[in-house]
Amino acid sequence: MNPPDPPRQDPVTPDDRQYAPNFLLVLFSNPLDPGYADAAAARARSGPKPRWSRVAGAIARTVTLVVVGFLLAIAYRAAVADEPERTRAHAGLVQEVKTGQASTDELQARADVLRGQVTDAQAQALGGGPAELRALREQQAAVGLVAVTGPGVVVRVSDAPALIDPTTGKPSGAEVSRVLDVDLQSIVNGLWATGAEAIAINGQRLTSTSTIRTAGNTVLVDFRPVTSPYEVSAIGPAEMEKDFKNSAAAAAMNDLANKYALGFSTRTERSLTLPAAPGAPLAYAHPVTESGAPR
Repeated sequence: MNPPDPPRQDPVTPDDRQYAPNFLLVLFSNPLDPGYADAAAARARSGPKPRWSRVAGAIARTVTLVVVGFLLAIAYRAAVADEPERTRAHAGLVQEVKTGQASTDELQARADVLRGQVTDAQAQALGGGPAELRALREQQAAVGLVAVTGPGVVVRVSDAPALIDPTTGKPSGAEVSRVLDVDLQSIVNGLWATGAEAIAINGQRLTSTSTIRTAGNTVLVDFRPVTSPYEVSAIGPAEMEKDFKNSAAAAAMNDLANKYALGFSTRTERSLTLPAAPGAPLAYAHPVTESGAPR
């Protein structure tokens, strides 16, 4: 039995061949969208617009431009009129801040004078000899209640420099990397660990109960603002700078300085004077009875 014959296939002639359209060729041969051509043909069939239509269109455009210009002028005048008020409000706030800072500094100076008087009164009340007074002074220095002087180290850290606008050549005002409260805490802890006996940040003496916190973009030391550059001054042994440079705190700050362009440097000072810290709140002791309960 012979296999069936394959289905018949008619020969393909050149006239029967079909080719896919060449869109690139069509695009270059007829770049105008058909819609534009239809609109031009319709305009040609209808003839030119009447003169009154062209005049009305020109009047409408002119009126629109006049109205827009009038509105822009009113907005500009309102903005200029409000600018002095905003300037006065800003100047008033700046003056209030300066007045409050001056009042705080004056009260701090008065507190220092009164603290000295209290110290003298304590010495007279104790009535002890030079050894007792020296021990008292050493204890007060240890807790930060009196000013101290001695050799030490100053660690200086600062925010990254402002970015320069390549067009104007002036500071761009863009946000820059800032020194954080945790950075100052790390430096202070590193100095304590390397033998510091007394530490101050921008003149603010630290004690065992001091706080270093951030409020917005401002760093507060015991609720008093300090600004960049920050100078952490520490009184301690002669080898303190060398030991601090080898500490983990200094290594971390070097990494931050290289990565975020923060300022970081240390130097040894032969003589530093750190002010006294604000007086600690007074606490009252009550004698107890034999049973252990307060009277």
